[in-house]
Amino acid sequence: MLYHYTDFAAFDGIIRCAELRLNNILNMNDTSEMRLFMHGICRAVVDKLTADGEKEKSRAIDRFFHKEMEEEFHYSAYAACFSKYRDDASQWERYAHLGQGVCIAFHEKLMHKMIGGAVSLQTVYYQEDMREHRLVDAFYQLIKNSPRFSPDMAELQSLMNEAWIQSAAFKHPSFASEKESRLVISPFILNEFAVEPKYHVSVERIKKYYPLDLNRLCGRLGMHFSDLIGEIIIGPTSSQSIPILQDYLIDYGLTVLKDKISMSNCPLRKPTS
Repeated sequence: MLYHYTDFAAFDGIIRCAELRLNNILNMNDTSEMRLFMHGICRAVVDKLTADGEKEKSRAIDRFFHKEMEEEFHYSAYAACFSKYRDDASQWERYAHLGQGVCIAFHEKLMHKMIGGAVSLQTVYYQEDMREHRLVDAFYQLIKNSPRFSPDMAELQSLMNEAWIQSAAFKHPSFASEKESRLVISPFILNEFAVEPKYHVSVERIKKYYPLDLNRLCGRLGMHFSDLIGEIIIGPTSSQSIPILQDYLIDYGLTVLKDKISMSNCPLRKPTS
């Protein structure tokens, strides 16, 4: 299973509307999202070229990376996040309204079958050292074997696009306890992604997101989106009653899920007022 911890407002959107929102990774709680990977690749390529005596090319590629990273919002990936951990205290606190929310368990194998094209299911890696990543050698070989460095090289931009896509799968090691997987799209490069962005307006700000229509994606496989869901866990500090949640599911035509509800066993302390 992959576990999605959230609040009840988002739960309603997923369950009743069969819609999963993919939010901008740059706005998530790890402030180094995407940047960690890009800085690591840049540093490794520069060091490798410098060690070969290619100081001019190393400076050029360093400038190229930093110029690209100034445009990071253009390259933003959008994601919905899941954990491999069931009923986990840190997940409840961080992502489910201090344990007052809910956790939806999704069948990982079915999710792999459901996705494709612009949407990928990525395992998150927690590392800062990118020297062994295959893109380091790809950048190095391209720059090393080019008679003259030019930021307009088509091969260079292609590698950079791939690097931005890969960057969504790497986080700072201090988040390793989350054991995360992500549904990810990178709208800047994947032209076949036909979903239009939407905007959520709150009192504080306007947020851009991409909606995934679970009914449509599951329908391609001849299944209903409720087939994806293995369990619904009510948070450890939530006041939600099981009978009312069961009525909610029945009244919205999801009776098949009413017996998949359980209460969290996590002894998380309730927030004080």
